[in-house]
Amino acid sequence: MFVIKAENLTMEKGVRKLFEDVTFDILPNERVALLGMNGVGKTSLINGLLELEPIAEGDIYYGVEWSNIGYMVQAEESHTDLPLRNWVVREHPKEQLRRTLIQLEKDPRDAAILKEYNEAISQYLEVDGYQWEMEIESSLLEMGLIEETWHIPFKQLSGGQKTRAKLVKLMLENAQFIILDEPTNHLDLETIDWLVKWLQAFQGTVLFVSHEREFIDRVATAIFELTSEGLTRYEGGYKEYEAQKEIEEETRRQQYENQEKERRKLKDLIQQYKGWHASANAKASVRDPYAQKKASKQASKLKAKESALEHLEKEAIQKPKKPGRINAQMDASEFTGKRMVHVDQVSKSYGDKAILKDVNVDILKGDRIGVVGANGSGKTTFLELISGLSEGDQGAIHYNPQVKIGQFFQEFEQLNEQNTILDEIMELPNMNQTDARTILACFLFRREEVFKTIGNLSEGEKGRVAFVKLYFSEANLLILDEPNNYFDISSREIIEDALVNYPGSIVLVTHDPYLLRAISNKIISLEQQTMQVFNGTYGDWVNHVNVESEEQQLLNQLTELEARYSQGLLEEYESSQQEEEKVEALKDLKAEIERLKEQVNKLNGSL
Repeated sequence: MFVIKAENLTMEKGVRKLFEDVTFDILPNERVALLGMNGVGKTSLINGLLELEPIAEGDIYYGVEWSNIGYMVQAEESHTDLPLRNWVVREHPKEQLRRTLIQLEKDPRDAAILKEYNEAISQYLEVDGYQWEMEIESSLLEMGLIEETWHIPFKQLSGGQKTRAKLVKLMLENAQFIILDEPTNHLDLETIDWLVKWLQAFQGTVLFVSHEREFIDRVATAIFELTSEGLTRYEGGYKEYEAQKEIEEETRRQQYENQEKERRKLKDLIQQYKGWHASANAKASVRDPYAQKKASKQASKLKAKESALEHLEKEAIQKPKKPGRINAQMDASEFTGKRMVHVDQVSKSYGDKAILKDVNVDILKGDRIGVVGANGSGKTTFLELISGLSEGDQGAIHYNPQVKIGQFFQEFEQLNEQNTILDEIMELPNMNQTDARTILACFLFRREEVFKTIGNLSEGEKGRVAFVKLYFSEANLLILDEPNNYFDISSREIIEDALVNYPGSIVLVTHDPYLLRAISNKIISLEQQTMQVFNGTYGDWVNHVNVESEEQQLLNQLTELEARYSQGLLEEYESSQQEEEKVEALKDLKAEIERLKEQVNKLNGSL
């Protein structure tokens, strides 16, 4: 039995057709990721399934009650003046009960309000409202929404706080089928990890849109790839999808090569038959029936081969595109020093709130630094400080005279809204039109697209243009704040490839573990205004953190057991009793303590 089923869906945006002939079904307990290029209509498809946008053609069937469908989409939220906690519970029977109680206090004799109040009480008790109220606070805290935020109006929350609030609201609905559009937007790595585990344990069905490859890999049991021509299903997570796509590409390449061999063979035969036909036709005459018959036979063969070539051309497989390789024309020998930037005991506060305190770090030639930490830990502040966009309250930042810094932040004011994409790239030093068009093709701007004006581009397209300008700007130190935001997976992979091949140094903030794994050889971790520097890849750092976490858990267990052991000895001494059961229990406790100590020592050796 399906949870949702779609048949031959077509959706349009104005006069433009987004996609057509989309057919699929989702079964109970599946977790399906919806992928596709930016602009293909992923959000529109989700909104169509939820009846938030019209479907031009096709049918949708639901295998669950509408009340059991929960969703988090990109639509504008309502009632945003409400405090965070009130906004989360607004549609719950408790809140309805509170509203009817206020009305009843104003007019206690109104029979209609009294009836509504009694119904609200019944609903509240039916859903175990008292237990639910306890779950609200627990869920808010688990999502990192501390008590200090509960009274802040929803509209004043940060992007990450709004996303968390939406997720808490969704989780409390206890839906059987949930639909999520970019649920990881603005979330830090720790919160994303929590969300992954929640979705893995969720006893229901999930359909979600995401460009986060690791999130897809950890959550999805199947992938839907949406194109303008329809939808294709792939089993497994993102790695399985990549492997299947690679097989498809190899098959397409082989088919194209076979097709081209056949095309060349047909063209050669057609030329031969044309020659034979012309020769036979010249010899044919009314008095030579044999020559006439031979000319007719050659004409039939020629026509058959021409028909075969025409059919092949009509059904031709397009030549698979090879991804362009990207090279930054920068001579690494231009930077002859070792230390590029020295951050010396720098502190930074905003008002009374301290963000960074006594930060001390060197950025060296060849460093590819991933900066990680929870939202609000100071990652962007650190980038602004080393970029020179902000000054510390104390301490100093020293730059090697040879350093040329290029920076990428979330705003694109450096782009001229009136320029075309090509004009914008032509402003780069020593850039000619041929090279500019080749570079832009590598970043998915092909043919006439290069003549689009900057002001008419999407955020993702502007991001790609800004990245191209930065990448070829002759900078030898790139400082990047969430360079993958607004990008679909294809664009992310292009940016990733470019950064892997970049010959300079990089300092990067991103919530994309794929990018961190591909780029980083050093990790800066920010927590509680302080900085820890880890020399190693992001994968090494994750293993290190996991080991430290496991060690702390063991130490906590050890402390608890040692306290119980000591208490047991004390009680035994005071009572002067030597009961066998108590002695055996103490022996077991001591053995467990020794075992845990061994585990801790092993973990210390692996750190």
